[in-house]
Amino acid sequence: MNYKSYILKLFFRVLLLVGSILGLVYFLYKDQSTYAILAGIVLLYLIQNTYTFVKRRFQAMDDFFEAVKYRDFSRWFPEDRGPKDIRFLYTGFNEINRTIKEINSQNQAQYVYLQKILEMVDIGIIAYNLETGDVLWSNDSFAETLDVPSFKNIRFIENRKPELFTTVFETYHREPNSISIALQNEHIKILISDTVFQVEEDAFKLIVIQNIEDTLNKNESESWKKLLSVMTHEIMNSIAPISSLADTLQRNIQLALEQPKNDNLELEDLNSGIKTIKNRSEGLLKFAKTYRSLSKVTQLHLQRTKVSDLFENIRLLMEPSVKAKNIAIEFDILPPKLVLDIDTHLIEQVLINLILNAIDACKNGAGSKIKVLASQKPNRDIMIKVIDNGSGIPQDILENIFVPFFTSKTTGSGIGLSLCKQIMLLHKGKIMVKSIEGEGSVFSLIF
Repeated sequence: MNYKSYILKLFFRVLLLVGSILGLVYFLYKDQSTYAILAGIVLLYLIQNTYTFVKRRFQAMDDFFEAVKYRDFSRWFPEDRGPKDIRFLYTGFNEINRTIKEINSQNQAQYVYLQKILEMVDIGIIAYNLETGDVLWSNDSFAETLDVPSFKNIRFIENRKPELFTTVFETYHREPNSISIALQNEHIKILISDTVFQVEEDAFKLIVIQNIEDTLNKNESESWKKLLSVMTHEIMNSIAPISSLADTLQRNIQLALEQPKNDNLELEDLNSGIKTIKNRSEGLLKFAKTYRSLSKVTQLHLQRTKVSDLFENIRLLMEPSVKAKNIAIEFDILPPKLVLDIDTHLIEQVLINLILNAIDACKNGAGSKIKVLASQKPNRDIMIKVIDNGSGIPQDILENIFVPFFTSKTTGSGIGLSLCKQIMLLHKGKIMVKSIEGEGSVFSLIF
């Protein structure tokens, strides 16, 4: 509305200027000098008035733009004096300044809030200019983790700890990577990852590190506690009856030695007792070997393997025992030329375990069938499924089947599926299961 008023006033002044010029020309033409002088005075006044009218508006705008140029949004323009159109303009400028100050205040509060959060976390974060090495932002945890004072340029680290500089700043860690770094008299484990981002013409590198030494120690301690708890329970369960039986046999032998006429030693009972001790001792040895098998699988020997060759080896190995139990087994690959980068021996062990479990689930059913299928998903993941139509797994134990030493079988060790899971984790894959009791199970290996 003020804009239209300004245009109208300017248009009116232009009309007066044109009229004054025409009047001056007319009076000069008629040789009326008195009126010509008056018209000239009016014309000069109108020129001066129009110039002032336009100038003060542009001057106000120039002042505002100058303040914007230097980001001076604290300036206040007087709204209570001067011409009405200028006062209205000043009101608009003040409203803009007020809005910008509010936005800046909100942004500053968010920045401080974010900064406080990043300072409180125990994860070290730093962002620096790749070309100059100047630190854009860093939190205290970063310096504390690396055991260095606060610094403004990464060359400070290069001068004091060249090896640390190369490991942390020069080496790229596109994916989170666990590395060991030397700090004074000790080595610590850190998890590190980084990324490069662009801000206008400058490239920056963001590095995130976390000291996982304490976490690893805590997890290791908890693992040892659980391990000792399980081992103590299992060993005590085996030793208690062995000790009791050995004590009984010793008493019988002692009585037979002291009173040979009254207490006849039954050799059959003695043989049976010794045999029981032997069997239970062998069970303890088997239990120890089971633990050793868990810790044995720690690294892979990867090789490019055709899935068809993998399946053929499994078929030759397992088909006789499967058919002996009147169970049909079928292998299928789609597309036929699928290949995997795997440790063949370990993945064969996984498939053997899964097929043996499927045989056990199908052994009491008519028309039992096992399918081993390989396929490639749209996201290019490769999936191998072992499907059976056996007894299925009860829902109340389904979530525990991958827990070491958990088993629902009277003769099982509870180690097979947990070993399968560990092998798949080493391959950076996963094992999944779907099962309906009475209908069957599907175990999926995803690479």
